[in-house]
Amino acid sequence: MDIELEAGRIQDFVERGNFHAAYNIALSALNQCRRELDQPGVDRCIDIIRGIVDTLAAEFGSRPDR
Repeated sequence: MDIELEAGRIQDFVERGNFHAAYNIALSALNQCRRELDQPGVDRCIDIIRGIVDTLAAEFGSRPDR
């Protein structure tokens, strides 16, 4: 799996505000990496998911520290 290609697709969804699609693609990529025993890929997918969550928190969260 080309994680960086998927990361680009995911970022496109995030930029358009389609967080549901972004998260689903990232989670699907993570599962594929797990099936392929690709730990660096899993780690990269987790980083991508964290980025999505951080973006959600910054845009919609009520806590000023986010």
